[in-house]
Amino acid sequence: LELIAIGGSIGTAIFVSIGGALINAGPGSLLVAWIIYSCIIGLVNNCMAEMATYMPVSASFIRHAGHWVDDAFGFMAGWNFFFYEAILVSFEIVALNLVLTFWRDDIPVAAVCCGCIVAYGLLNILAVRVYGEAEFWLSGGKVFLVAIVFSFTFVTMCGGNPQNDAYGFRHWNSPEPFLEYFSTGSLGRFEGFLAALWQGSFTIVGPEYIAMVAGEVRNPRPVLKKAFKTVYIRFALFFIGSAVFVDIALPPNDPTLNRILSTGNGAGTGAASPYVIAMQNLGVDGLPHLVNALLITSIFSAGNTYVYCATRTLHGLATDGHAHHWLRMTTKNGVPIWCFAITMIFPFISLLQVSNSSAVVITWLVNLVTAGGLINFIVMSITYIFFYRACMAQGLDRRILPYRGRFQPYSAYISSWALILVVFTYGYSVFRKGGWDVEAFFTYYTMLILALINYFGWKLFRKTKLVPAAECDLIWDLPAIQAHEEECAGDSPLFSVRDYFRRTVLRRG
Repeated sequence: LELIAIGGSIGTAIFVSIGGALINAGPGSLLVAWIIYSCIIGLVNNCMAEMATYMPVSASFIRHAGHWVDDAFGFMAGWNFFFYEAILVSFEIVALNLVLTFWRDDIPVAAVCCGCIVAYGLLNILAVRVYGEAEFWLSGGKVFLVAIVFSFTFVTMCGGNPQNDAYGFRHWNSPEPFLEYFSTGSLGRFEGFLAALWQGSFTIVGPEYIAMVAGEVRNPRPVLKKAFKTVYIRFALFFIGSAVFVDIALPPNDPTLNRILSTGNGAGTGAASPYVIAMQNLGVDGLPHLVNALLITSIFSAGNTYVYCATRTLHGLATDGHAHHWLRMTTKNGVPIWCFAITMIFPFISLLQVSNSSAVVITWLVNLVTAGGLINFIVMSITYIFFYRACMAQGLDRRILPYRGRFQPYSAYISSWALILVVFTYGYSVFRKGGWDVEAFFTYYTMLILALINYFGWKLFRKTKLVPAAECDLIWDLPAIQAHEEECAGDSPLFSVRDYFRRTVLRRG
C-alpha cells in the first residue's frame, strides 16, 4: 500500500510540468506556493485519515460523501473522480510524446498514442492479475528516479560536475527569486506566486489514492493509519523537496526550457524536464538518457494506474446506482468490461497532438484536471464537517476512534474554504482586461460546471436531501469491519521503524 500510494502521488508533474511553474513564478514563489499548498492538502489528509480509518470502505471518500452528506453529493464526487482519472490518461500519453522528443522529433505522434492505448488495453484486460505486483515495482522505480535527480542536484551544486562549477544557489538570482507574471511590480510578483500555486494544485496529491483502496486492504485500520501518517513525509520529501531541488538545478530564464514550453519543439533538448536540461547544460553524459528512460516508464505506469482507477470508479458508480446497471457486467477475470470500454474512449483525446503541439495540449489537459483534483479535496473536507457534526450530535467520542485528526473541525473549514477559493479563481487570467478567451475559459472551468450540473441534476432527479447530523448512519459497515478485525487478530504486527529503533539501538544503549 505504501509504494502504490507513493506511485499515485509521484507523477509526471514533479519531473516535467514543474518547469512551467519555475519560468512563470521564479524559484522563491515556487517554493513558498508549494509549501502553502502542501499544508492545505495536509489539512485535508488530516480529515480523510480520521474518516477512512473509522469506516474503511472501497472508494471511501466517494461513498462517505453519499452516505454522510447527500446522495447527490456522492453522485457528483464519483463522476468527478471518474472524469479526473480518465482525462489524466490522455495527459500521460501527451507527456510521453513530449519526453520522447529527447531522442528525436520525427516519431509519429499518432503511432505513440495508439501504441499506448493498445498497451493499456492489453494490460487491463489480459494481465489484470499482475497489476498490483507491477505497480509495486514501477512505484519503486519512481522513488529511485526521485533519488537520482535529487542526488544529481546536490552533487553538482557542490562542484561535482564536468565543469567543476560549484554553482550552489546561484540560479535563485537568475534573474531573481520572485518573477513577475502578466503584470509588473508587486502585482506581477503576486500573480507569479499564484501561477506556482495553480501548478501546485495540479501536482500535489496523495490522500485520494489511499482512500480509494481503503476497503481492499487486509486489517485496514492500522495499515491505513500508518499510510495516512506518511503522507506528510511524502509532501515534505517529494513535493517541497522537488520545489527546492528544481530551483537549484535550473534557472527560470534557461533558454532551452523556455523554448520547449513556448513552442513544444526541441529534439535533443531534454524534452521539458528541468533536470535533464540541467544535466545537458553541465555536460553530464549518459545520465540524461537514464533519467529520460525512467521518466518514460514512470509516465507509462501512471497512465496504466489511471485506466485501472477510472474503470473501477465507474464500476463502483454502477454498483451504487449512480450509473446504468449494465456497467456492472464483468469478465471471468473480474474486469468490468463495459466500464473499461468507456474509459478507453478518453485516451483518444491525446490525438489532439496531431494538429496541435504537445505543449499546448498538455496545458489544456492540466487546466481540466486541476479543477477535478481540487473538487476531490473539497469533497473530503466538506464530508468531514458533516461527519464531525454527526459525531457531536450522536455523542460519539472521537477519542475512541482509530485515528483522531488534530485541530478539528477547524482544519476542515480552513481547507474547504481555501480550496473553494482556489477552484473558483485559478482561471482568473481569462477575466483580466484583454485576456478573455472562450477556449481557455472552458479548459479552466468545465470540470467545475460539470460538477455543479451533476450535483443539482441528481438532486432534482432523485429529490435527495442533506443528511441531518442526528440521522447520519455512523454504524453503516462497522459490523463487517469489526468481524474482519477479529479475523486479523492473529496477524503479525506491522513493521515500525520507531519500535525497531527502541528494541535495538536504545536497548543496547
